[in-house]
Parts: sequence; C-alpha cells; structure tokens
Amino acid sequence: MKKFLAMMLALCMVFALCAVGYADNVVKIGVFEPMSGDNGAGGKQEVLGMQYANAVCPEVEIGGETYKVELVYADNASSNDKAPSAAQNLVSNGVSVVLGSYGSGVSIAAGDTFANAMVPAIGVTCTNPQVTSECDVYFRICFLDPFQGTVLAGFAKDSLGATKAYCLSKMGDDYSGGLCNYFIDAFGKDNCVYEQFPEGTQDFSTYITNAQNQGCDVFFSPVSTEAAAQIIAKADTQALGMPILAGDTWDSNVILQAAKGTDLSINVTTFYQEGADAEFDAGIKAWISGDSVNLANNGGNDELAAVTVMGYDAYFFALEALKAAGSIDPEAVLEVVPSVTYEGVTGAIALDDIGDAIRDSAFVKSCNTETGVWDFVTVAKAA
Repeated sequence: MKKFLAMMLALCMVFALCAVGYADNVVKIGVFEPMSGDNGAGGKQEVLGMQYANAVCPEVEIGGETYKVELVYADNASSNDKAPSAAQNLVSNGVSVVLGSYGSGVSIAAGDTFANAMVPAIGVTCTNPQVTSECDVYFRICFLDPFQGTVLAGFAKDSLGATKAYCLSKMGDDYSGGLCNYFIDAFGKDNCVYEQFPEGTQDFSTYITNAQNQGCDVFFSPVSTEAAAQIIAKADTQALGMPILAGDTWDSNVILQAAKGTDLSINVTTFYQEGADAEFDAGIKAWISGDSVNLANNGGNDELAAVTVMGYDAYFFALEALKAAGSIDPEAVLEVVPSVTYEGVTGAIALDDIGDAIRDSAFVKSCNTETGVWDFVTVAKAA
C-alpha cells in the first residue's frame, strides 16, 4: 500500500516542486515526543539521541545545496487527546519529516494529522503494529510488539523457568495492553493471569498480592516508567518473590534508580546494549555529561538507554530520506522513505512493504540492583 502511495505521489511531484519555495536553506525535522506526562522520562531520553545526532551533523546536502537542520519540538504530553494538536503544530511549522513518538498510543492518535498533511513520520521506538498498519505516512525503525511479546514469553519459559505468568497493563494504553496480549498469546492464555489498572493508579499493592496469591512464577508489566517505579517500590516492600519482566519502556534510568538496593530480579527486552559500539558510547556519554540539562534529561547520570541510541539512528535515517528526495518538500520525502536504507549504531535499517523495520533480534538486559546499571543477558530471537 505504501509503495502504491509513493508511485501516486510521484505523479504530482513535478508540479509541486515547481510551486513550493523555501528560504534560507533550513530544513525542519519535527520532534514529536512526550516531554511531560507518564512517558516524559522516556521521551526526553529518546530526544537526547536526536539532539546529539544534530550536534554531530547539523547540516545535510539536499539537491546539491547545503541545509542547516533545525529540530522543531512538540510535546504530546504522553496524552492521546493532546497528540493531534501537537502533531498539527509541527505541520504548521513546516517540517519536512517527523521523528517519534516514544509511546505507541500517541503515535496512533497523531496518524491522521500527519496523513492529512502528507508529512512522513518515522517512529523510533513505538512498537504497536497499528502505528504503521493504520497509517500510510507512518514508518518505524524498531521491532514490533508481536515479535517482542514472543521473545519475552520465550525468555520467561526458557530462561526464568516460568509456567504461570501474571500480566498487568494500563486500561486504554495501546502499548502495554497490546504487548500483554502478544505475550499471553505466546506464553499460553491458560497459563496467564491478566489484570488492568485504571488511569491515576498509584498504589499497586493489590496487584502484587494478586500475583502472589495466584501462584505465578513471573510478573510481566510493560507499563510506563512512572507506573513501573511505583510497582517496583511495592514489589520490594511486599517481597514479590518472582522475577519481573517488561518490554522496552523499562530500559530507563528511572527503573535503575527505583530498583537499586532492592532484592528484585528485573529483566527487559530492548534495542541496544551499552558497550556494543564503544566509540559511539564514549562520544554521546561525554556529550550528555558535559551539559547539566542533558544530564538531567537522562535521569542524572550518563547511563545510556537504548531509546537514546534509536533516536540517534532515526535522525540519520531521516537525513538519508531528505538526501534521497533531493527536496525538503514533505511529499517528496514521503515518496522515498520506503526505499531508504541506513547502517545505524543499532544495526542495519530497511523497511518492509508496511513501513516497518526488518528486525529479528532483541537485547535482553538484567537490572543490577547493586551497581544500578544494566547487565547484558543475551540477544534473543523469536522462534
């Protein structure tokens, strides 16, 4: 469908390019991310990668001319209701392409806005299938939840020896609800206890008790970092007694800080493991540490989250699209995105016919509660 759309766009590009003029050789890349709300911590870390990439490469050659790259920000506030207006702000500011968002729900909610404006959006770590399947202008560079859920279920069975799983998601949250469902499908519905908590929940003691009373072997809850920190606190005080398992949202300094000093076992799947590219790691960690705002947005230390590295790769993927288009007109960029490839820090990036990255592996990390860092466990693939 997206390739068909691209061919149709090509027919109108000859006329559109003649009619559109751009001044001062500035190309705008929209940053559609949560800088506040439940996912604000993760959004800030994802944006750090884009900002570092922009610092490394602030210019791009497009159609034989050099353009300064300007990042234009719109805070979707981790809210599906606020996402369309944030997306419209980027469209109104004349961005050529959009990056984001951390959080599948807000990405899905903004899809129509970007589609109506024919502005391409490149998801960085939004893993729900509906982000791209329901929107012809949305693409992504990360793996998807059907894959991630299967990997997590396999890890729970094979590495953690679990035979019964407790699964907890947030009501109305596309990401946590979707990932729980994919995990349950792979693990076996008869072997899972599934519950949801409502918006505004701060006390998770009942859910911890339910998991214990049901005789579960693993506690799976791929929720926001804000809710995760509260779950960790209760799991510690109530002596949960089983490993905690989560998806990519838990790959955060928020989790490391919440879990440090506890006796909990926490494992997550994610997109990158610090140490995989020592030269890159050294550069971005020095950049983060060299600025108090960057350091605060990274949670107060230079521990590298995978979403930050994915933000870096997404920026350069967008530059490749601009170069391939030879134009900063959004429709010209939209035409070429499906065929763009890029060798990123997180691996080779190429898209399938739906616009999803062709990825077949995930890093599994374990929270070291003594040192407050992530320890590498394995690279996992779905069977």
